[in-house]
Amino acid sequence: MNAVPPPEPAPFAPVSVWTTPDSELARPLIDDLARDYDERYEPNDGIPSSAELSRYPSELFDPSLGGAFVVLHVDGEAVAGGAFMRETDTVAEMKRVWTHPDHRRQGLARRVMNELEAEALARGYATAHLTTGARQPEAVGLYLALGYEPLFDLDGDLEAISYLRFAKALRG
Repeated sequence: MNAVPPPEPAPFAPVSVWTTPDSELARPLIDDLARDYDERYEPNDGIPSSAELSRYPSELFDPSLGGAFVVLHVDGEAVAGGAFMRETDTVAEMKRVWTHPDHRRQGLARRVMNELEAEALARGYATAHLTTGARQPEAVGLYLALGYEPLFDLDGDLEAISYLRFAKALRG
């Protein structure tokens, strides 16, 4: 009698939810971003690097103000997410792109960026801007792979540059 192989596991298929950064679903994302910033960067004048997250209040990501916030989840557990806010009438600034440490290297950040870009384009934005830090090489690699143009010298001293800005024309 031949043994029947076990069925293939169901594909990992997170569900997208458009929400707010202060929702319960988004809380793990924000908390882990704060932890990550504090681990990668030293305090500035005694202020933890995670204070950066409070520079942009939750309201800026509200659709009524031109923003958006998406969380990818599996069974209510956030696995990735990101947001954008209005910079100008034609420019959206991407923010808070994150993937849970247990789910990295699976294309989730790319999916988040694709969803954010599509939503920004649908809302009439023509350009996306974003900023990442010098100690986030995986983010730099992602943004370059997605076609973002660095607004800094890639061969320069990234630590001295500190805030690494990128731009991309959005296309349908």
